[in-house]
Amino acid sequence: MARSRKKLGEILVAQGVIDDNQVNEGLKKAQEDSTRIGEALVELGLVSDHQVLKALAAQHGIKYVDLSNEKIAKLIDKDAIDKSVMKKHLVLGMGKSGGKMRVAIHDPLDLEVLDNLRFVLNCEIEPLLATKAQLREVIAGEEASESAGMPKESLVTDSIDRSIDRSVDRSMDKSIDVSSEDSPVVKLVNRVLDEAVRMRTSDIHVEPMGDRVRLRYRVDGVCSERDNLPKRMQNAVLSRLKLMAGMNISEKRIPQDGRIKIHVDEVPIDFRVSACPAYHGESVVLRILRPDAVRIGLENLGFEPENLETFNRVIKRPNGIFLVTGPTGSGKTTTLYSALDVLNRPDKKIITAEDPVEYNFDGINQCQIREDIGFTFPSVLRSMLRQAPNVILVGEIRDREVGEIAIQAALTGHLVFSTLHTNDAPSAMTRLIDMGIKPFLVASSIQAVMAQRLVRVLANTKTLAEEADLDPKYLNLIGLKMEDAIGKVYKPVPTNDIPSGFKGRKAIFEMMLMNAEIRDLAFKKAQASEIRVAAIKSGMKELVEDGRLKVLKGVTTPEEIARVSQSEGH
Repeated sequence: MARSRKKLGEILVAQGVIDDNQVNEGLKKAQEDSTRIGEALVELGLVSDHQVLKALAAQHGIKYVDLSNEKIAKLIDKDAIDKSVMKKHLVLGMGKSGGKMRVAIHDPLDLEVLDNLRFVLNCEIEPLLATKAQLREVIAGEEASESAGMPKESLVTDSIDRSIDRSVDRSMDKSIDVSSEDSPVVKLVNRVLDEAVRMRTSDIHVEPMGDRVRLRYRVDGVCSERDNLPKRMQNAVLSRLKLMAGMNISEKRIPQDGRIKIHVDEVPIDFRVSACPAYHGESVVLRILRPDAVRIGLENLGFEPENLETFNRVIKRPNGIFLVTGPTGSGKTTTLYSALDVLNRPDKKIITAEDPVEYNFDGINQCQIREDIGFTFPSVLRSMLRQAPNVILVGEIRDREVGEIAIQAALTGHLVFSTLHTNDAPSAMTRLIDMGIKPFLVASSIQAVMAQRLVRVLANTKTLAEEADLDPKYLNLIGLKMEDAIGKVYKPVPTNDIPSGFKGRKAIFEMMLMNAEIRDLAFKKAQASEIRVAAIKSGMKELVEDGRLKVLKGVTTPEEIARVSQSEGH
């Protein structure tokens, strides 16, 4: 009778890598995500890719090779297999032995690849196991960027490339079909959208250059280059994106905005699309809007218990203005939507004025600003007040007129939420006064101002930083001494799946509650620095201080806090 093959989990336990409880945890996640147990264990941070590959090698009786090892690297033969085959299947020739071609692969269960290689190479194959990341790195001929985490294979496969070559006529792509689902360009664009969503990308940047079209993804706030598309594909790709977004394809002289709605893995995803004419062609940016992005719950935003308690008190007040400040992309909208989600009850009438409406909420009356027909922030706000709302959200206070109407709404019994572009909480007071709003109105209407930034969160696989890993410069910037950091500060651990060592983001906050002293300073047009001193004296924790707490809790790193709050050099 044939001897049954040991299960992967059993092998990992036997090797002392994990225990039975962790195997069961991996099996549960694998079942939930419909993936293999090895992938689930890596995702949970319980094992590394190398450990899984070694166990797979033992399971299938195949030799495991570490391509970063100098001796192993000398065996690599890049000319043994055609480059297109190497890229397509992620395989690598490792020389001949006993009449067999040694080939490094990453999936021992992919028998179809091995059969294809036997046919193409016309010889017997001896498979060796190597990690997918190392194969990509060698095939690409360059080291993987630690911060990027972008897949190495090109999005433009040879088949798509050749199809486009046959489609392009002398009139620069005009004959390419951008509406048929069978078109190579349509398939390429669909692949970009699907891949970006699965990689947790927040923005896709399609940027025409002089000799290529650069494609970049922003993941966890960091922009990285994904691929360079051939210049000849520029018109076709841009036309396809504009067609999907409902834009005028023939208009290339003025900026346009649109939206794309598709399903990725059965989840409805919205893309907010902006096309802006640039020197080498239209630059297109797609902001990815996930329906669950603003319903993660207040606790998961990053609030420390004290700030969360204060935040909940403020948003449940009957009237006044609550401002959230910070630069573009700092999570202000997510915070305010999370507050509205808490308040969205049958006994509350909530109206919003937004430009644009990014997320749809049941039970909330959302108004889309339309400047072209005169449906502006001031006109919407005036109309709102006749609707007898309890809560009003103004997307952003941009000028004196909008600010004054929002303040009048707050003074007449409404709770008003809005955002402002300032670096910190105290600066919001001076910013409103600089707009031309009377100081006594600012002082009497504002209830609280909260500044925030987003920092990258350490992935599950992390380890305590030793003294050699800690940079005194960054520790000093966040107010930590070396002796206080050792044994408490963690560092990111890059893995094949998460090369940066970070996964996801949370916010750091600075909550300023108004009191008599701060109102008096605002009324007297005091400097932001004076207001800051008074706010700290009354208990406000600065951004850096909130960040320092998260560093000591192992949520993020000193470098991350210093990066996002470096303007706070107090």
